[in-house]
This record gives sequence, C-alpha cells and structure tokens, in this order.
Amino acid sequence: MENKIKGLLLEVIKANFNIELPIKQLVFQKTKKEFEGDVSIMLFPLLKALQSTPDHLATLFGEALVQSNLPITSYNLVNGFLNIVYNETVWINGLLEISETPNYGCTASNSKPMILVEYSSPNTNKPLHLGHLRNNFIGYSVAEILKAYGHEVVKMQIINDRGIHICKSMLAWERFSPENEKGERETPQNTGIKGDSLVGKYYVEFDKHLTLQYKDILQEWEAGVYTDYPNAVVDEVQKLQNAREGKSEDTQATINGKIREIAKNQTDLMLEVKEMLVKWEARDPQTYLLWTTMNGWVYKGFEQTYKRMGVDFDKLYYESDTYLLGKDSVQLGLKSGVFFTKEDGSVWVDLTANGLDEKLVLRGDGTSVYITQDIGTAIDRSKDFPAMNGMIYTVGNEQDYHFKVLFLILKKLGFAWAQNLHHLSYGMVDLPSGRMKSREGTVVDADDLMQEVVDAATAIAQERGHLEGMSKAEKTELYEQIGIGGLKYYLLKVDPKKRMTFNPEESIDLQGNTGPFIQYTYARIQSLLAKNNAAQVKLDVNQSFQTLTLEEKEVLKQLQDFPSIIEQAAKELNPGTIANYVYELVKLFNTFYQNVPVALEENVASKQLRIVMCAEVAKVVKLSLKLLGIGVPQKM
Repeated sequence: MENKIKGLLLEVIKANFNIELPIKQLVFQKTKKEFEGDVSIMLFPLLKALQSTPDHLATLFGEALVQSNLPITSYNLVNGFLNIVYNETVWINGLLEISETPNYGCTASNSKPMILVEYSSPNTNKPLHLGHLRNNFIGYSVAEILKAYGHEVVKMQIINDRGIHICKSMLAWERFSPENEKGERETPQNTGIKGDSLVGKYYVEFDKHLTLQYKDILQEWEAGVYTDYPNAVVDEVQKLQNAREGKSEDTQATINGKIREIAKNQTDLMLEVKEMLVKWEARDPQTYLLWTTMNGWVYKGFEQTYKRMGVDFDKLYYESDTYLLGKDSVQLGLKSGVFFTKEDGSVWVDLTANGLDEKLVLRGDGTSVYITQDIGTAIDRSKDFPAMNGMIYTVGNEQDYHFKVLFLILKKLGFAWAQNLHHLSYGMVDLPSGRMKSREGTVVDADDLMQEVVDAATAIAQERGHLEGMSKAEKTELYEQIGIGGLKYYLLKVDPKKRMTFNPEESIDLQGNTGPFIQYTYARIQSLLAKNNAAQVKLDVNQSFQTLTLEEKEVLKQLQDFPSIIEQAAKELNPGTIANYVYELVKLFNTFYQNVPVALEENVASKQLRIVMCAEVAKVVKLSLKLLGIGVPQKM
C-alpha cells in the first residue's frame, strides 16, 4: 500500500511543482497512537525542495489520496505529519492474505546469498556457562532470522581445542588429580561427573596453584631476592619497581599488574604448561593422547548441553586443524611484506597506519596465538563455502579489537571476501551478584542454570494447576518449554549490543515481557480455537462486517507489520526486534480478548473474522518464537 501511495504522491509533485523527487525522500512511519491515522508522511523533508508549506502540501496530497482509487478514507495534519486513515478493507483483505500464506512474513528459501554464522566457539577446558547461553541463543536466532529473510545460512562453530588454556587443564589433571583405590585418576566414568565439568574443575585447580606460586615469587622480589631468575627478567622487574616511586595509586596498580604477569610466567606451572604446548605441537605421543582423551570427555558434555539448549550446527571447525593453515598464511605474509620478524623470532603485523598498533601473529618459539588460528579458520571456510557472501562472528564485545585486527589482516593478505566479514558484538551477561570469572570458579554453568529455571518453571506450573489430562511425559516437556523458553527470551529480548543482568526468577514470570507470558497467550488461543472449531472457519471478505473495533484494528495492524519486522531483525542482526514485536502483538491481543467478544458475537461475519484473526495471531506468535528458538505449548 505504501508504495502505491508514494507512486501517486510523486505524480502529484511532478504535476504541481514540475519536480521529480527520488522515492526515498518520501518518509513514512506508523501514526502515533494518540492521533487518528494508520500511516504518517513526514512533510518537513519536502518543504525546501518544493518551496511549499505543510498546510498546502497536506491539502494537496490528502485530497489527491482521498479522490484516488486507493482505499483511503480521510487525512489530517499534525505537527508537520500528514496522517492517512485507511479504509477497513485494507485490514480485512490483509488478514485474508495472511491466512492464506503458511510461512507468512518469510522470504522464499535460499533466494538470497549464502551467509555463514559462527556462534558458541567454546574452549575445551571448561563447561559452557551463562555467557555461552547468550552467545548460542543470539547466534542461533540470527541464523534462523536470516533464513526466514531468504538467505542460505550455514551455522558453524570453531572449537578452541588447543593452546595454553587447554594445556592448563591437562597439566593440572596430571599433577593434582587424586587416585582411587585402583590407582586411577578422576574420569567421568569413575566419578559420574560430566566430562566438561570435570575438565573445568582442573582449569580452576591450575589457577589456584598458580596463584600460590606467583605470590611466593612476588614476595621474594619485593624483598629484593632475585636468585635463579634470568637477568633479563630481573632487569625488567627492577625497572618496573623503580618506576612505581612517586606515582599515583592507579599507576602503581598498573605497574604491579605488569610485575604480577612476569611473576606468573616464572612459575614452575607456567614453564611446564608452555613446555607441554610445545610438545603438543610437536605431536609428542603421551601429550597428544592426554589431549585427545580429555577433549573427548568435553565433547560428550557439550553435546548434552547443546541438545538441551536447542541449538545445532551445520559445520564444525577445530583450532587444532586450522592453526596450521594460519601458520602457513603467516609465512606467505612474511614473503609478501604483510608481516615482519622481531629479534626473538616472533612474527608481527604493523597496523599503526590503520589507527591500531603492532599485533603478534606467531610467538618466537613458533607456537600460534588466537589470531593465527582465526586467520586459518577464515581461509578454510572460504574454501569450503566459495559461494559465501558474508561471515558473521558472534563473539562478545571484549573481542572488538581482535576482530578489527583479524579483518584488517585478511584484507592485507588480499582476500576479497574479507570485505564481507562482520563481528556481531554483544554485551556481557552479569548476575545480580556481579561479574563471573571462570579462572576463579565463580562462573554459573549453563547446565546448572538451565536446570534451575526448569525446576522453577515446574514449581510454578504445578502450583497453578490446569494440567489435568496431561501425561507425566507431557508435563515434563511443558516444564522444559517454559523454563528454557523463558531463559532464551530473557537473554534475547535485550539488544545484543547492550550489557545485561540476568535474573533467573524474572525469566519465568508469567506476567510482563517474558517468554512464559507469550507462551501462555499462545496456549490460551489454542483453547479458544478448539472450542470454536476454528479449522472449519473461513474468512469471506464479501460478507457484511460490523465496523472494526479499535482493538481489532490494532491487532490487524501489528500482524501486517510482521514481514517488515523480520527484514529489520535480519538487517540489524537483532533477535530483540522479533522478541519485542511478538510481546507487543500478545499485549494487543490480550486487550482485544478482554474487550471484544468472539464466541458470543452474533454477527456471523465478524465472529468469523475474529476467529481467523485469533488463529493468525497464534501462527505469527509460533513463528516468532521459532525464530528465537523457543517452543510453544498447546496447553499451559
């Protein structure tokens, strides 16, 4: 309808002002609720070009629209906005079109270019936590939204299965795992502990012992004892210690942090773990066996967690494979002058001309860093999916700088597709108690949190009742839908760019902007439809309807916005757009349901329209929640 209106107005402008304006200069928006109208045209952007006044343009445009064949009944001018009122046939015919379109709002599958969407990308040294939940839910939902918008989508993850952090868990397990009466160290099999949780336990254990060791070193250095440490280390430490004198507390704290990092690297544990990484890259048999064994434990644990999350992947990449390709690319970059070597043999890239700084891409001992692996992974993906038109990295905003560097390096290496890389940067998730820290063991595991919200949903559902006739399996499925659905919705309704605080109790509330509130409305509609034999009801636009109520019209307007909402969410990569749209739809529906009769309506045509409208609201709610990865219950 808007395109038809724009076309007519451009003709009016040409006829009255002899000016041809671009169609984008006609700006439309929904009319504010306090004013009469369905769509509003901003007149201010046109005044200068047309040398006219708002009153003159409003009269000129309004009369032309009312006298046209378009279904427009009236117009009014408010504060420079021309508000247009549609004939009711627009909303009734729109409802008919929605009811006849099974995948309403969606674009034809694979009608747009291929996009790769990366999410999750965990380390194999600890279980998935609350931050991973937001990551997975955002990445999965964005992928589903892009598919609904017509893109061919490949969902993938890079599993960070190598490096210093992985070796920390491995070394700690070797050094600190107790033996049972059979002489066996702890395993998932003999402890019953989920594999990723067991490995994570030793990651925390490593940090505890590391802290004890480096604190001893710091005490020695503060006492002026530097025995057995390399001269270069002693010189650097003494230089930093001297630099603290006379400085502010903040500056001293920064310097102390640098000394602390040097101390960590002089501990026996860090020296051993670095040696273990070198052995791993040399494929030392014993080290490699330990690595494959412990990673195997983690993968089985991840698999269980992903299943409960309701997320999946089309393609998996492993850092242990791609880092080698990254190292090869570094060597090629050295030859072409993209990278340079320092005295210690380490390889760097100079990005100062791009407003950044120098970035390490290969250590002096030849081992890789994160950026090395990411270079290799990106190149590997471009070979696996040559038709890709873009790649989206769903990673927290603490890695903003990392991705600026990665994208610049890939461009400097000459890859044309590097122009289409995007970092979907999202804010961290805090708990009411504060920030999580995985090394200190203060992280909330994803498994524990999912179980907590499902347990809470179970208690609420059992307290409310209304579960008569449901089998035990059906009840269990319902509790899972409510709990996990509430968790997902709570983490997705906030714009990904914003940092947020997660409150488990709020996520499963049956009132307000929550997943369970939306699910409950869907279940209520299902009950209404069943009682009114909705499957047999068809909408006949040629019948005589009562005048649409305000409540009906608001619901119909919201339904017709759905295609543009999917488009907006896809372009902005923001599942929150879908979440808040469906919440608004449900609120409008509930207002309608409370104020307008459906089953008791005596006018046959109006009753049919309302039943069909209820069915289409349910359809759009179900599809909206599906795009968020959330299921809907038939009864609740």
